[in-house]
Amino acid sequence: MKILLLGKNGQVGWELQRSLSILGELVVLDRQSELCGDLSQPEGIADTVRALRPDVIVNAAAHTAVDKAESEVDLARIVNAIAPMALAQAAAEVGAWLVHYSTDYVFDGSGTRAWQEGEATGPLGVYGQTKLEGEQAIAASGCSHLIFRTSWVYAARGGNFAKTMLRLAQERERLTVIDDQHGAPTGADMIADVTAHAIRAAIKKPELSGLYHLVAGGETSWHGYASHVIARARHLRPDIPWKVGEIVPVPTSAFPTPAKRPLNSRLNTQKLQQAFGLSLPHWQQGVNRLLAEITY
Repeated sequence: MKILLLGKNGQVGWELQRSLSILGELVVLDRQSELCGDLSQPEGIADTVRALRPDVIVNAAAHTAVDKAESEVDLARIVNAIAPMALAQAAAEVGAWLVHYSTDYVFDGSGTRAWQEGEATGPLGVYGQTKLEGEQAIAASGCSHLIFRTSWVYAARGGNFAKTMLRLAQERERLTVIDDQHGAPTGADMIADVTAHAIRAAIKKPELSGLYHLVAGGETSWHGYASHVIARARHLRPDIPWKVGEIVPVPTSAFPTPAKRPLNSRLNTQKLQQAFGLSLPHWQQGVNRLLAEITY
């Protein structure tokens, strides 16, 4: 099996280099590669697919700067919608599967129930709208595909919310953290492992082609996430001079941003678990593993 991976340096892309390598020949590209791996050049990306003729294309690249997307509408649409459409059309031509990642931002964030795949979408901003357009283009292309909507993604590599909270907990006595947005912190390593498992299953069962929600189990708020991170880190590293004494819950309105955030980022993963025979771990399990790695 030949697998083409785009976006190798992102959080999920980095982990995918590990998880996909056991499935077959892995061709890894980014924007600096000799063959076009730059999603801002949709035709070049499609030409790469035609030249390589992979069995599977995994697109882990995207315009994910949610606030910048509000002022970079054209670029966000090219990377998040037009390039995935070009990839999907090229995949259909060469008979390849396309694996693509999307987001909870395709929903309007209303209510308190976990969103199911077939529910009405309603993006609040450019990022969510362009990611939704990418999903729709892939579905309309006729190629075999796996689209995974995920949210609150973190990884040990690079910056993340947990690292920021740990740094601030050593610098400040009082932290203010949003408590009216709800979701499940989801590790890039878990996303990558599930992706590899799903590809292996889907190659044998083409009827598995479709859209799935992929997040860790359980739910929390950013305030709950921060509180857990700091409490766990204190337990792991009592020798560190933790300064924080109070973590104050505040509404989203306390931190105005160019792009509006969905308050309800809960995603129902029953379809994924049943289709692929999986049991997804609770979010705290992955975060605890992250903390054990980054606090030593």
